[in-house]
Amino acid sequence: MIDAKGYRPNVGMIIINKENKVFWGKRAGQKSWQFPQGGVDDNESLVEAMYRELREETGLKPEHVELVSQTTDWLFYDLPKRYRRKNHLPLCVGQKQQWFILRLLVDDDAFDFNCSNKAEFDGFRWVDYWYPIRKVIYFKRDVYHTALNELCEAVGIRPRRRLSPYRYRKKSKYKG
Repeated sequence: MIDAKGYRPNVGMIIINKENKVFWGKRAGQKSWQFPQGGVDDNESLVEAMYRELREETGLKPEHVELVSQTTDWLFYDLPKRYRRKNHLPLCVGQKQQWFILRLLVDDDAFDFNCSNKAEFDGFRWVDYWYPIRKVIYFKRDVYHTALNELCEAVGIRPRRRLSPYRYRKKSKYKG
């Protein structure tokens, strides 16, 4: 479902453990890393979409996490033209996302990346809370910064100022 402006509704998840480290997932068969995220189906609430995507991408069930908080508004990013599927209609120009921060309540062995037909991740590691901002692909950095900054105090982490535009827009090398 793509809206009238070309944005696909999506949910993103920041999974945090008891050491306040965040889940950083390695995309299956790729060298890139990111937080779990996925589209919202028709007639599905944002929370329902979040739990469905959580299960599909990480194998975690609702009872494995505590929903701590979510962003107040949609956060948008535009896909660079080379990532847009030109032959698909309606044209998707980017994503609009609601982000959730989830506290992990179980051990790491609860993760199972084979819960859907196509695995999104084939590995993960726990990283410092702010680490993903500099490591995610460049066009998602603003959304990551905004989501992490808006949700940090809900888990006892102080907000962080935005990186300078020069350093902030530097392209990622897709390394985790």
